[in-house]
Amino acid sequence: MKHFIIELTYTIPAEQFGSLTDEHRAFLDQGLQQGILLCAGPQVPRTGGMMVARAESLEALHAFFANDPYVLRQAATYRYIEFNPVKRQAWLEDWVAGA
Repeated sequence: MKHFIIELTYTIPAEQFGSLTDEHRAFLDQGLQQGILLCAGPQVPRTGGMMVARAESLEALHAFFANDPYVLRQAATYRYIEFNPVKRQAWLEDWVAGA
């Protein structure tokens, strides 16, 4: 498994999202259920969001996020930063190993 920090940047003001935020969060729930995402949340101030994710490849992660309502409606862009989590809490072992 490869691991990523993902930075989401809004391309429109957050005040214009309306119900799109609920759709995006429902989409993120799928990533949490599938074990792709460890955590996700908005930046402070709310100019975008941050996520910790894993996938077999960057291409697989791109394919997953291509279905994000924010992407489909061109309301945000993504920046993917791959990293190697060599130091981590013991409770993360299974997630990092891909279990």
